Amino acid sequence: METNPHPFKRILFGFAFSPTLEINLLETTRLAHFFNAKLTLLHVGEKTGEKLGILNALLKKIDFPDDAIEIQWEEGKPVSVILEACTKYNIDLLVLGALQHENMYQFYVGSIARNLTRKVNCSVLLLIKPTAERSPCKHIVVNGLDAPETPVAILDAFYVANALGAQQITIVEEIREQEIHVTVEDDRSLKKANIVMERLKLREDSRVRKILNSMPENFLKNIKVKTQSIFGKRGYSIGHYAEVVRADLLVMNAPKKSGLLDRIFPHDLEYILSDLPTDLLIIRKKD
Repeated sequence: METNPHPFKRILFGFAFSPTLEINLLETTRLAHFFNAKLTLLHVGEKTGEKLGILNALLKKIDFPDDAIEIQWEEGKPVSVILEACTKYNIDLLVLGALQHENMYQFYVGSIARNLTRKVNCSVLLLIKPTAERSPCKHIVVNGLDAPETPVAILDAFYVANALGAQQITIVEEIREQEIHVTVEDDRSLKKANIVMERLKLREDSRVRKILNSMPENFLKNIKVKTQSIFGKRGYSIGHYAEVVRADLLVMNAPKKSGLLDRIFPHDLEYILSDLPTDLLIIRKKD
């Protein structure tokens, strides 16, 4: 496996002057510190003395005030400005403040988050439960889809776990129910379906173990690793699982670049973005 021991060297935090700015800023600056990353703050909107005063006052409250932070002000349409900034500043991770339900504050949630996660050339972190005081990340759930991008998502999940001191990673293998190919009508067909399901679980576990065996040994130390096969609708199933086990972070592959079919048929991430179960890290391998 091609390894990147430090995937998030440059972080961009796109923010609005919303009621959640302070708590998102506290969380983002902590993450930048633990990832040993250069942090750029970007506000899409007019630079005024009042806004600058508010921001400077908030920056005096952060946990690591000696860390270098760059502040940028740009005017224009949020999606276009943020996409251009991610390229211009060679960003590895875009951080956006988010709320759990879309019927509330929507500046970086809803359609804007969908557009950014499809089009941006880097990974994206959506924060829905930032805390003023640090709340340790204990359990990370990461997708184990049979896809070319999955090894990178799993590797980056382990990097985050090590950087934040997480104790457990669960790799969720979502298996479409259509793969069972058995209609349950009686005890015999139920038994057959169970046999097929066990075979599919073994196949998925074997594939994920190969990925784990190719990872740096130091990434696996002091972290409990669990694999979990789930049958159901992709995206919805893993989001529900992350919510049930109260995961602190959900890590997913980035969606493919948007096309006509994406607009007609919802992508796996659509189910998660509509009702985020926890903080969501969307991994996109940089070109």
